[in-house]
Amino acid sequence: MLTALVTGGSRGIGEAVVRALHATGASVFATYLRGEARALALETELGQRVAFARCDVADSATLPALVDACVARFGRLDVLVNNAAIFAENPFDGDDYARWREGWSRTFAVNVFGAADLTWLALRVMRAQAPQGVAGVRGRIVNVASRAAHRGELTFADYGASKAALVNLTKSLARSCAREGIVAFAVAPGFIQTEMAASELAARRGEIEGEIPGRRVGAPEEVASIVAFLASGAADYATGTTIDVNGASHVR
Repeated sequence: MLTALVTGGSRGIGEAVVRALHATGASVFATYLRGEARALALETELGQRVAFARCDVADSATLPALVDACVARFGRLDVLVNNAAIFAENPFDGDDYARWREGWSRTFAVNVFGAADLTWLALRVMRAQAPQGVAGVRGRIVNVASRAAHRGELTFADYGASKAALVNLTKSLARSCAREGIVAFAVAPGFIQTEMAASELAARRGEIEGEIPGRRVGAPEEVASIVAFLASGAADYATGTTIDVNGASHVR
């Protein structure tokens, strides 16, 4: 039975990932930052194979204890899903330099440095585990990136740049850690109906849906099902891959 650590697991894509992994039989240790009530409700609903801990992934000092808590609860760590992220408008034509710099600093602290630090800590656990399967895999990293990583964004360049960094982190992991039995993937959603995207969707849903050939925004479950597939081991030879989940709104 797999054990997964999922960051930002109390809402949106993260909640859907927790549910999807739990449905496969995996044990899931997940984090929340502000969604305590929702996290506790999910624990109650899904039962003993799901546990939540409060964590700000940008606070690097707390991350070793998070990994230790996951292993203490479930005995191992097979899959890390770096999902926690923040997003805010930060246009080039703003007039507040301090706000501009704070946007870049905080976005990278959560979206990039938090994921990179947690990955480094998870790798230490994964390397010590016995290899499994024909390919001898010891662990899997799945990074939730974004369509913004690939196309350039007009008013939130810091978010797009952070997700591009996450895609490159995935490639580096895949190439550097393959010989140790560690594989890595990224999933790059477009607009998905989540709380994080709610303000953008409320302001310009017609424009957003107009960019999507199917004229609809995606559901969190459509991303989570791909994360669960990658976590399952069925795609290990595709290590280093980024899978687009954007309704063909941006095709590479």
